[in-house]
Amino acid sequence: MGRLILRLLINSLALWLTTLVLAPHVAIAAFAPGTTVEFVITLLITALIFGLVNGIIGGIIRVVAFPLYVLTLGLISLVVNGLLFLLVAWISGVLGFGLTVDGFWWGVLGAVVVAVISWLIGILLRPFTGTKKRR
Repeated sequence: MGRLILRLLINSLALWLTTLVLAPHVAIAAFAPGTTVEFVITLLITALIFGLVNGIIGGIIRVVAFPLYVLTLGLISLVVNGLLFLLVAWISGVLGFGLTVDGFWWGVLGAVVVAVISWLIGILLRPFTGTKKRR
């Protein structure tokens, strides 16, 4: 349970930093603009949606499209991750708040930036989580 909450916090921070880096094209719209608490709750909910979409739908796509991954030497993962990022934006848009993305290529770039930032944060927090590096 602790790892799940930590991953949620890491994804929230990565989403927030991504919106700062790609500011006009990838943004987070809070459900009640004005205060920081609503913005943080929106980030947490969006990160939860991001984790669920990536875990469930992304896992199914990666299994089904495995031959394409092999054929393209993994480059199709950029397209898949961009589409999953756009799906998160669509789902949160249906809810009336959350992630907004200008287009497909901004979705691909946003997915890459979120992945890199969450990877870096995970590396920085590894000594504090108690997880050992695998050999």
